[in-house]
Amino acid sequence: MNYKKGADVLPDRLLKEIQEYVEGCLVYIPKSTNKAGWGILSGTRQFIDKRNKNIKLLFEQGESIRNLSEQFHLGEDTIRKIVYKKK
Repeated sequence: MNYKKGADVLPDRLLKEIQEYVEGCLVYIPKSTNKAGWGILSGTRQFIDKRNKNIKLLFEQGESIRNLSEQFHLGEDTIRKIVYKKK
């Protein structure tokens, strides 16, 4: 992280405005880049969403949590979170 003195990089009017909210402390200003969400670029997010839809469908068709856990190699608690999650 790169620290800069506010008085050196901000216009006076903006510095005074910021001082009305915070004064004498460090403030982090995030970059304004638009990052893709987790797994979007690699396709992992789509894979997991498709898998979870399949798990919900099988559960709705009567498949047990234990069988889904074994079939998808996930813990029973994880399967419960998937099938009972509200959208």
